[in-house]
Amino acid sequence: MSFNVSQRDPTILQILKDQLDCGIIKTRKKDNLHSFDVTSPQDIIRKVIPYFLKFPVLSSSKEKNFSIFCEIAHLMDEGEHKNWKGLRKILNLREKINEGKGRTRKYGINDVLIDKESSETIRSDPE
Repeated sequence: MSFNVSQRDPTILQILKDQLDCGIIKTRKKDNLHSFDVTSPQDIIRKVIPYFLKFPVLSSSKEKNFSIFCEIAHLMDEGEHKNWKGLRKILNLREKINEGKGRTRKYGINDVLIDKESSETIRSDPE
């Protein structure tokens, strides 16, 4: 689980980092795009989510994405990513984030979800 915000100017990102007291700021060399990244699940649950619940985003699409993100974070905090049903639910929710914006992901849902029966067959194969 990770949370990030990207900007051309790092000023707002530094303010956000200071306010949340977590995360890192990185700069992509090819286009000088800056990003504030939080990868600690505890920081996301305890700092990022409460902050943005207190100070909501104004964009309706960002609000929708944040709501889905919160649901995923809650499921992961409850350990649902450790079972097949919960993982499938999380991945299906993830597919709804940034829908229709030409977004690309390093791994799609089909790269992550393999046929459960096939994987169980492979694990039980005594070769």
